[in-house]
Amino acid sequence: MALYITEECTYCGACEPECPVNAITAGDDVYQIDANTCTECVGYSDAPGCVAVCPAECIIQA
Repeated sequence: MALYITEECTYCGACEPECPVNAITAGDDVYQIDANTCTECVGYSDAPGCVAVCPAECIIQA
């Protein structure tokens, strides 16, 4: 259970502050989600916050 950021990431940074478990970090060209930390916001909200704020719609289930 984890999400993944595709190469379509525009590196806008909108997703990072939305993660309640700090699983999102800036990579070299795109943001990255640590699959071992990501909970898809289970226990925090009804849907993943990062997916809701991503303007490029590039966050998918891994």
